[in-house]
Amino acid sequence: MASEPISSQHIQLTASDGHTFDAYVAQTTKMPEAAIVIVQEIFGVNAHIRSVVDDYASEGFLAIAPALFDRVEPGIELNYDPQGQQRGIGLMQQVGMDKPLLDIAAAIEYSARVVAPTAVGVLGYCWGGTLAWLSATRLKTIAAVGYYAGGIGRYAAETPQAPVMLHFGEKDHGIGQDQINAVRSGHPEVAIYMYDANHAFNRDVGVNYNPEAASLAKARTLEFLRSKLLTH
Repeated sequence: MASEPISSQHIQLTASDGHTFDAYVAQTTKMPEAAIVIVQEIFGVNAHIRSVVDDYASEGFLAIAPALFDRVEPGIELNYDPQGQQRGIGLMQQVGMDKPLLDIAAAIEYSARVVAPTAVGVLGYCWGGTLAWLSATRLKTIAAVGYYAGGIGRYAAETPQAPVMLHFGEKDHGIGQDQINAVRSGHPEVAIYMYDANHAFNRDVGVNYNPEAASLAKARTLEFLRSKLLTH
C-alpha cells in the first residue's frame, strides 16, 4: 500500500446528454499515472464503494466513482439488507443500462484529462461489473474488470474493444454457469477467474465476504490494470 495520504472529494460531472451528477474521487498526494473508474453495485456510492475508491487510490491510481443513481434519486446510499436490495433493484430498473454508460463515459473523460487517455480503466461490481463489460464493448476504455457481473449473459454477444478480466464465485447461483460459458466461448481472449465463493465475495461488510478470494482477485486485478494502463 502507498504511504502517501489520500485526499478525496465529491465533484460534479456532466454527461453528454446534459445530466449533471456527483462523483467521489480520491488520490494520493503523488500525481497518479493511471486512473480507474469504479462502478457501483445497486446500493449506490455508499461507504463501502467509497472505501474501494480509497483503496485503489492508495495503490497509486486516481480513482473515481460516478453516482449512477443520481439520474433518478440524487445522493442515495442503501444498506445491504432486503429493503436496500429491493430499493436498489427498483432504481437500477429505472435508470436502465444505457444512461449509466453516459455517466461512466464522462468519468472516463474526466480521468483522461488528469492522467492520459491511454491510462484509464473501468472496474465494477455486480451491476457495475456488467457495466464494466459494456464499457469495454461500447466506450473508450483501455481495460475493464468486472466482479460477479449480474446479467452479463444478455450482453455476451458484444465484442470487447479492450482487454477484460472477469471474477465470479462458484457458489453464486444468481449468475448461471450458462452466462459465464457464453462469455468464455464467445470471447476466449477474456480472462475469467472462478473462486470458491459466493456473490459479493469482495464486499467486506457483507455475509458473503471471502477474504481469501477477495485478496486473490484484487492481486490479479491490480496486475492486470497496471499492465494495461501503465504502458503508455
